Order: sequence, then C-alpha cells, then structure tokens
Amino acid sequence: RLYEAYFYIAEIIARFDLVAVQEVKSTLKDLQIIMRILGSDWDYIINDITDGDSGNSERSAYLFNNKRVRLSGLAGEIVLWPDITQGSNIKQLKRTPYITGFKAGWKAFAMINLHLHPGDDADDVAFRKEEIRLLLAALKEKTDGLGTQNLVLCGDFNLYDGKDDPAIDWINQAGYSEVDGLVGKDTNASQTEAYDRLFLKQNQYFQVAMDGGGMGIGDVLNPFDFVFRQDEHREYKNEMIAVYGGSKDLENDAQALESYFLKYWRRNQISDHFPIWFELSTDSSVAFLTEKKTQLGG
Repeated sequence: RLYEAYFYIAEIIARFDLVAVQEVKSTLKDLQIIMRILGSDWDYIINDITDGDSGNSERSAYLFNNKRVRLSGLAGEIVLWPDITQGSNIKQLKRTPYITGFKAGWKAFAMINLHLHPGDDADDVAFRKEEIRLLLAALKEKTDGLGTQNLVLCGDFNLYDGKDDPAIDWINQAGYSEVDGLVGKDTNASQTEAYDRLFLKQNQYFQVAMDGGGMGIGDVLNPFDFVFRQDEHREYKNEMIAVYGGSKDLENDAQALESYFLKYWRRNQISDHFPIWFELSTDSSVAFLTEKKTQLGG
C-alpha cells in the first residue's frame, strides 16, 4: 500500500465508533500502522489466525473508539462441539467466528464477526448454508451464557443473490433481522453481490436507530467515490508500473492501465469490499422510564 492509503482507511474508520474487520492476515503490520494514525482514543482486539488451507491464515479484529465504546468482558471464538455437528460433514467453520461483548451508552451487546465459505456453485452454497445452520444452533445453545441477548451478526457472509435465500430465511427465523438501509445493496467493489451483511437480534430496548421514515439507518460506503477515483488512474501510473507483474504494456496502453487500476490496484490499496455501517440506538432511557412509570400507575 501507498502511505496515503493508510490515511484514507483510518479516515473511514474514524467516522465510526466500532468497526469489525475480516481477513486480518498473520502479520499485524498494517493494523499497527492504522492504529498509530487513529491515535490514543482507539483500541483494538483480535483473535488468533485460523490455520490450515481452509482458514487461509485469517483472523478477525474489532477497532473501537474507547471514548464511546468499551469492552464488556466477553471475548472468544465460537467453536462447535459434537452434539451440534452430529450428522454434519462440517465439524468447524472454516474461519472461526469471533464473538466479543461491548457496551455503548447503557446498551450491552455482543458482535459475532464472520467470514463464511465463498463460492457460488451448488456445493459451495450448500456448504455455506450448513455453516449458517451450525452457527445459529451454537448461538441458540450459548445465548444464556453470553451475558446478553443482544447479538449482532456481521461480516463477509459471501451470500449470493437468489442462491443463498434459504440460508437468509434461516437467519430471519432465528430472530435476526437485517438493517433496512442495507437490504439488497451490493457491497463488493465490482458492485455485483451483497456479500457483507448485518443482522441483529432486536428487542424493545436494543434497536437500530430509525430515520424520519421509520427505516433502520445503515448504508454502504463506496470509498472510490472520494479517493482513487476512476479519472485518477493516470496520476498513479508510476506506482502501478512499479508493482505490476502482468504482461500488458501499462506504459503505452491507456486502456490496460485504467483496467488494472480499477480491477486490481486500487482495491489492493483500500479493499475489494465496501464498508457497511449502521447506527445503533444507545439510549432508550425515555421509553424505559415511561414504561416503568406506566407500570407503577404514575
């Protein structure tokens, strides 16, 4: 990455309070650079890498503004056990889900950071569906021991439009609802699939903040609307040529230069997935006190 790319990433993160990240590889170099840019108001917590070919040496991370969000004390990886996996060809999810508890305002909740199996052929879809079934079964069994009923499933679900609809139905039937502002919006840099999702187990006092029209507030951020924009590919010509390992003549082929910039280079600088976000209502004190007053006959 160019030095400027780290500042762009940090600028995006700094606009939020709590950020879940997938595909943090075995080295923490990039994460440590980002943390230095963010400064002392920011902390992070990570899990260990998932070893083996299936795990791809990936780990998950949470970055959070310690002035606005704090840890609740819960942190761990969701590991499946024989009673859950009996009769299944899957014994563990390929990348171990990372569950961590947080507090913001007077709301306590737990985030489950996911990166599910990729691919869109029939076997891949079936494998991912089984990962979701096992995860939901494990969470159902564990809920009483997590210290909170307020759960957020987030991350790269690798869900494909149409093909993964039954698995999404299972998530909904388990009591999780998708943030309104994210439904149906593409999240990969090619803008072809809604891979990245946010599902919450909402209740009376744990809800997505609503806009004036009664819709849950959330959206997808396309960073390339602001940095490494399409018309800026010529400005980075020398930087691209310096790292290009292909056979095309980027020096003299303007079309090849632009294609490399759009389809590979700038995605490697920022990400090949767009950040998704939602706003959580962290203060329900008025509704809570009104309800208690009514119950007491006040």
